[in-house]
Amino acid sequence: MNDSTTPSIARLLLVDDHPLVRDGLRARLEAVRHFEVVGEAGDAQEALALAERQSPHLALMDVGMKSGMNGIALAGLFHERFPAIRVLMLSMHDNLEYVTQAVRAGASGYVLKDSPALEIIQAIGAVLDGKTFFSAELSARLIQASATQSPVERLTPRERDILDALAEGLSSKQIAQRNDLSVRTVETHRLNLKRKLDIEGQAELIKFAVENRRNKR
Repeated sequence: MNDSTTPSIARLLLVDDHPLVRDGLRARLEAVRHFEVVGEAGDAQEALALAERQSPHLALMDVGMKSGMNGIALAGLFHERFPAIRVLMLSMHDNLEYVTQAVRAGASGYVLKDSPALEIIQAIGAVLDGKTFFSAELSARLIQASATQSPVERLTPRERDILDALAEGLSSKQIAQRNDLSVRTVETHRLNLKRKLDIEGQAELIKFAVENRRNKR
């Protein structure tokens, strides 16, 4: 998937532990011509297996799940293992702390379950196009909460680790070996870093990494 272009057919994965919710979402989304639901999961293990097998462009993920890992922790795992897959949280909770945690985990958006279908469809389109999207009632609160954060503070833990590795002068291959990742996954994280930090070239990214390295000597 191009980092700034919505795919012609968007492959979607639904992650929610309520089958009726998944049925409703599938019906809404498959009514959109360029959406294709390629899998449904009721828990984290099933979601990870489907992500590996189906390579969706986006996972629409519930925050709360009754068994095992919750959606925010799962979003973090997706970000580490499948950084090319966008994650959009779908929740009944408008708690700003949940939203903040989801963003830090790597989610690109957060919409409420009682949002109009059009808003959910708009959110999916925006996130697929490399943007962020939050339900209107959350946006102003989130902007206010993040106003005091530096760009580095908005990075996920994995992105922060990779930024520090770049500061050490490690190549993508070396970073991949250190973190048990594929080179392609590391390269995707590097693209995400440039997008989040509004940096164009590799040299500028390395310079930023060196200047913002943790535990400077």
